[in-house]
Amino acid sequence: MVTEKDLLKALSTVEDPDLKKDLVTLNMIKDIQIDDSKISFSVELTTPACPLKEKIKNDCIKAVEKIASGEEISINMTADVTSTRQQSFTLPGVKNIIAVSSGKGGVGKSTVTSNLAVALAKSGANVGIIDADIFGPSIPTMFNCEYEQPEMIKEGDKNLIVPIQKYGVKLASIGFLVPKDNAVIWRGPMASSALKQFVSDVQWGELDYLLIDLPPGTSDIHLTLVQSVPVTGAIIVTSPQKVAIADAQKGLSMFKLPQINVPILGVIENMAYFTPEELPENKYYIFGQDGGKNLAEKENVNFLGEIPIVQSIRESGDSGFPAVMKDGITENAFTELAQTVARKVAIRNATQEKSKVVEIN
Repeated sequence: MVTEKDLLKALSTVEDPDLKKDLVTLNMIKDIQIDDSKISFSVELTTPACPLKEKIKNDCIKAVEKIASGEEISINMTADVTSTRQQSFTLPGVKNIIAVSSGKGGVGKSTVTSNLAVALAKSGANVGIIDADIFGPSIPTMFNCEYEQPEMIKEGDKNLIVPIQKYGVKLASIGFLVPKDNAVIWRGPMASSALKQFVSDVQWGELDYLLIDLPPGTSDIHLTLVQSVPVTGAIIVTSPQKVAIADAQKGLSMFKLPQINVPILGVIENMAYFTPEELPENKYYIFGQDGGKNLAEKENVNFLGEIPIVQSIRESGDSGFPAVMKDGITENAFTELAQTVARKVAIRNATQEKSKVVEIN
């Protein structure tokens, strides 16, 4: 009869393709049960969005079949998102804080943030978004909740905002707190104060990923973020043309400054090419080609993927029904992007130092 020791020895030959270590060493094998006719166990992945789930499961089956003599093999694929955050009273239940940035406005950063968040939530992760673009909040429109107002609750002697929840994503935005058509005319310190309130005075609860939709450029908001919370990593969104790449370069360089030193998860190239939905094999590079990919190679960071220009993405942003929720090439593009981002976060957490609050004198 197969013993637990035999099973672990067999599974020690199965490697996590991203982390380059075997599943036993990584402590990913859980809940082992063995009887005369059945072998069952769980494989705990580092993210529910793992695109290699089936490969890992099939590799486990092959490894166990070498020692099993007719027993039924049952594998339960689970996930526990990893984190390298230092213990903190700020956002204690949030495992990973991801800054989504761009150098230039109009490259689709909020569109990417919205669809990335929904794609991660569809995979089974707990996800939230802070709309940190105080002067031009887009998240309420992207999620069709422009006229909703959050509730307030009292915890101890503190009043907390309850985030709006839509499509499985928790949301906080200045757009929920001021009339839709009113301009927010604040100086930098007031905008920074609003961001701090979204961090400390919102009931976020337990989250695997909290995405921060930053304003364009490099401003007070960016510095306030890295000085307020330990950021797991930053994503840079750009479009292919030279003027967008030049500004994206500046945004990327800010996070790499020695005094800030936030890991770069990678570059996303939005509006990479135009594709008619009825002719998905046709690609027209109307804004140039490979600008984001070349920036990633130049800066020696990951290239996370390309998002095409498709009419339905624009329509989805206007209607507040994210494109990733519709079947077709847009769903595929954003689902693959979410899987890639989740993998890069897991690799970052396994190979780099703990994230911490930045101290700038």
